[in-house]
Amino acid sequence: MTYCLGIITSSGLVFAADSRTNAGVDYVSTYRKLFDFVWEGDRIIVICTSGNLAITQSILTLIHNDLHKQEAKNLTAFSSMYDVASYVGEKTRWVQDQQKPWLQKDGIDAQCNLLVGGQISGEPPQLYLIYSQGNFIQATPETPFLQIGETKYGKPILDRTLHFDIDLASAAKCALLSLDSTMKSNISVGPPIHLLTYYRDSFIVKHRLQLKAGDPFLIKFRQQWEIAIRQAFEQMPDIDWGYSAPAVNTIGTGED
Repeated sequence: MTYCLGIITSSGLVFAADSRTNAGVDYVSTYRKLFDFVWEGDRIIVICTSGNLAITQSILTLIHNDLHKQEAKNLTAFSSMYDVASYVGEKTRWVQDQQKPWLQKDGIDAQCNLLVGGQISGEPPQLYLIYSQGNFIQATPETPFLQIGETKYGKPILDRTLHFDIDLASAAKCALLSLDSTMKSNISVGPPIHLLTYYRDSFIVKHRLQLKAGDPFLIKFRQQWEIAIRQAFEQMPDIDWGYSAPAVNTIGTGED
């Protein structure tokens, strides 16, 4: 299992991903899950992957091959991020069609999900979640983040703090807290963590970070967050056990 996160704001994009892959408790390894493609002044495209590693690696290999061979369809050929998302969806469907029947014979889960985001010159930044079937949804100002993989532990902090007009530095901090919360509660998610921020209309990656296990900043970040949570908990009002809420009639009282 893994956890990847994409955030879109009025000022840009944030992506974060762990690197842990496991095929059982006795076989744990690390593989990069966040990949960026940059053509300065024209476009930036970021892809995050989760799910069956063989499937997602095949998808990425096909994308790289199309770039290398300058096929008619490749990441540089599209004029919109929607077309990029459709292209990645097509690759996902093709790989699934080729490999899924054989994997199913041995009871192997072939499911995968991808995040695809970035900006192409002439349009605003965009963020998509691609499903195994190749279809996708788009992040919006009302729903400014998308998650794949082990999503449940990192979602509460996003729900409580994120909004479309948040500054990008705060969004990156929120993304790292979401990753850390997930690692705290799920052993299948772990470092190295990759974190990337993209500022709207810059067409360069200004900040890119990798945090390994035991990184001093990551340790300090977690410790300060845990202290802040404990302090907030201690400041919460005690439960008033003598409080009695007004009775509520749960049976309808219609008139004849």
